Amino acid sequence: MKVLVVGGGAREHALCHSLSNSPRVSEVFCAPGNAGIAAVASCIPISSTDVRRLLEFAQERSVELTVIGPEASLAEGIVDTFRSAGLAVVGPTRAASMLETSKSFAKDVMVEAGVPTAKYQVFSEKSELEAYCFEQGAPIVLKADGLASGKGVFVINDDSEMKPAIQQLFDSLGAERVVAEELLEGFEVSCIFASNGMSVVPLLPAHDYKRLKDGDEGPNTGGMGAVCPTPRIDEELQRWIEAYCAQPIIDTMNKRGTPFTGFLYAGLMINPNLPLQEGVKVLEYNTRLGDPECQAILLSLESDIVELLEWMSGANAHSPKLRWSSNTTVCVVIASDGYPENVQKGDQITGLELVSLVPNITVFHASTYRDTAGMLCSGGGRTLSVVAQSGDLQEGRASVYKAVDLVQMRGRRVRRDIGV
Repeated sequence: MKVLVVGGGAREHALCHSLSNSPRVSEVFCAPGNAGIAAVASCIPISSTDVRRLLEFAQERSVELTVIGPEASLAEGIVDTFRSAGLAVVGPTRAASMLETSKSFAKDVMVEAGVPTAKYQVFSEKSELEAYCFEQGAPIVLKADGLASGKGVFVINDDSEMKPAIQQLFDSLGAERVVAEELLEGFEVSCIFASNGMSVVPLLPAHDYKRLKDGDEGPNTGGMGAVCPTPRIDEELQRWIEAYCAQPIIDTMNKRGTPFTGFLYAGLMINPNLPLQEGVKVLEYNTRLGDPECQAILLSLESDIVELLEWMSGANAHSPKLRWSSNTTVCVVIASDGYPENVQKGDQITGLELVSLVPNITVFHASTYRDTAGMLCSGGGRTLSVVAQSGDLQEGRASVYKAVDLVQMRGRRVRRDIGV
């Protein structure tokens, strides 16, 4: 089987890594890929949003299954195009991916589905939002309605932070609408479900670290690390989340005439001090594998990923029985100098050859390339994901940071409290 993975980050590297280990896969293509992905797949220089050229490539090379990684590709309607051409593809349609591309749409669907979530209001005028925020007072959460690469969420803890956040949302990020919602208390977890449009199969639950600095300080990022399985929830709570936060969304999207297929990522806030029905609320949905959660989750998957992907695409009607490792997986992101505000590019990366000396470590490349001299360089933003698999969390933390410290890059940014 020939498989095409669309995207070029660490999530796509993890997908290509898993697919390359499948006995059913003869060749893996990745568009556009990166320097690390090139070790496990054939990188194709086509942008992940160039839907026409991606379709032509898939047809020319007789690709039997395509897996979409980034949200921008989904927003371009790549799944609609591939399906219209009769090709098997994993991901939601443009209409279904609005669960991620429009936070106000997602909130409407949650309310219709009876999914527990924070109280909210939607604003399209800066002055109206300012008036509402100062009337409500801090704390409050502001979210850009559209895609913002993980940087469109502002947690306002003091009234003095409101105007700068609103200005950044409407001006710098160009948001047409902003969702204002109550600040929830508790801890965050990520539950990702695979869906064929009718039912869901849960992946191992994980939790990530959104803030740039230790202790959850600094600006929001795309994610600085992850732990899988998360010790923050047990099997009973995950089953509750599946029953009340995942399956109702699938059912409601079907009723609306826009069935959801692909990965449904539920970001949740858990308040252990409240009863279950009141203490679990959905913060947001993503419509693809989370990054860096994906890197941690897929390394824990022991069964063949192709079985899962075929079921999701509709090529196989039999629900897969997933097998998971009993190990704990810890992922630490190495980001470029200046991330996320003023990202620097072109810095050389050294020490990766030493990482192979640390047992049970896998490195996924997020944004790397080789210069004219063949040196590995940072392409900016989150650059590498270093992942350890160990028998327990503390052993995993010790192992992953030993590997992280072998990798050198000028001005790199790393959180030291992943897994604490």
